Amino acid sequence: MKTVLVFKTSITKNKEVAIVQATLNRLVAQNGRWNFDLEDCDHILRVESPMVQADTVLKAIQYHGFYCEELF
Repeated sequence: MKTVLVFKTSITKNKEVAIVQATLNRLVAQNGRWNFDLEDCDHILRVESPMVQADTVLKAIQYHGFYCEELF
């Protein structure tokens, strides 16, 4: 079963998405997927994966210098 995680981020442009792309690809591996909704006021990151934990995603995005907060 896949877990769906939703995050508010400070990522607003496609060039910023490109910065975190490789990291997110590694996190979700072959069994998951991720996408950004840059049009949303919260710049939503949605991650679907059977194994990824929210804190791992948070740390990965923050490592690249962006704000990230899980939405419940």
